[in-house]
Amino acid sequence: MTITTGALKILFVLTSHSQMGDTGHKTGFWVEEFANPYYTLVDQGVDITIATPKGGAAPIDPTSDLPQNATEDTKRFNEDAAVQKKINETIALADINFEDYDAVFYPGGHGPLWDLAEDATSAKLIEDFNAAKKPIAFVCHAPAALRHVKNAQGEFLVKGKKVTGFTNEEEEAVQLTKVVPFLVEDMLKENGGIYSKGDNWAAYAVQDGNLITGQNPASSALVAEMLLKMLQKK
Repeated sequence: MTITTGALKILFVLTSHSQMGDTGHKTGFWVEEFANPYYTLVDQGVDITIATPKGGAAPIDPTSDLPQNATEDTKRFNEDAAVQKKINETIALADINFEDYDAVFYPGGHGPLWDLAEDATSAKLIEDFNAAKKPIAFVCHAPAALRHVKNAQGEFLVKGKKVTGFTNEEEEAVQLTKVVPFLVEDMLKENGGIYSKGDNWAAYAVQDGNLITGQNPASSALVAEMLLKMLQKK
């Protein structure tokens, strides 16, 4: 069933960061966490703009592009010349006006832990979307972008809100606990979020008001569905 979404416009924000600390390994955004929500929304007629802190090409985490992590959506992504062009020609966050969009979505991958978590332009953008009561959605490591985001009262946006994100156990399982600058689960709790989680690697997402967060790559479809439903009610 196709849902009429009118001329909805959603901003996708990807990382510009491609280095996994000082390990020499590459990182970036996780393909599935972009591809599933992207096609879920585009197939419903939503217009999507892609932005990054630096503009230009958004780096892909090479691990997310391995055969064992392939899904129907990642295969479609890899064969989609139009979306590849978008990924290579992203708009700089500084050139984005939140008023032009109905919602914002942040896919994960480890990259956001280094750049989006500390990016003042990104934080201000999220604050503007939130103040306008527009949906703000994040999956896996992308809630890292909420690290310094405040609400209208000057408190952390996640304070008192139900949230999830990549778990400490999942980070330990991929052996990156000592590499990442901080742990998403710990940060959300420290900032006053009401953190919950599902089983490791299982789909799990929560919504609190206009804030949607998903736990891991498997949760990207849930986040996209929640975002669509929220937009349909507007």
